[in-house]
Amino acid sequence: MYIPKHFLIDDLPSLHDAMHDLASATIVSQGTDGLVATLVPTELVRDAGEHGVIRCHFSRANPHAKAVAEGGEVLAIFQGPQGYISPSWYPSKQTNEGKVVPTWNYLAVHAYGPATTFEGLDALLPHLEALTNRHEGASHKPWAVSDAPDDFIETLARGIIGIEITITRIDGKKKMNQNRPAADRAGMRAGLMAQGRDDLLKLAEE
Repeated sequence: MYIPKHFLIDDLPSLHDAMHDLASATIVSQGTDGLVATLVPTELVRDAGEHGVIRCHFSRANPHAKAVAEGGEVLAIFQGPQGYISPSWYPSKQTNEGKVVPTWNYLAVHAYGPATTFEGLDALLPHLEALTNRHEGASHKPWAVSDAPDDFIETLARGIIGIEITITRIDGKKKMNQNRPAADRAGMRAGLMAQGRDDLLKLAEE
């Protein structure tokens, strides 16, 4: 990923925080028929290995699972808030003879590493419980894997394959107009908020 210095996220805790908060990634790898990609919820294990470990799972019927099982490096793309930035929001448009252009702001983390597969209820259950507990945590009446019958969970677990990615390289980019004057950044935030869209409000917060 091309990252100018203004937009670089270079400390591991911040990268991990972004990956945790975004909570899903597009897993990209090379299959026999070319590149293949699958969007999945992710579990991040921060203290495993040098840069952490990503766990997720695919349907057994997904051909991508076979491609991962064959080995090789994979790429996990975590995509955060993003959106169009109009130059009309910059106060500097009025003072520099209109020499401003649109841009696209976004947050992204790319994590690379070899992937292995795991299967069977004993191996999958801790991963499934970790995912469920994380996303049910804010619920007034959280659902737990143990709420479902054991034989039902065991049957469903036979239909998925766990994926574990040991992160060997990680890049983070937060392109939020850090290279522009403070007044332009304030104008950008106001412009995004005025659109009234939830996704652009999240971008304005970033």
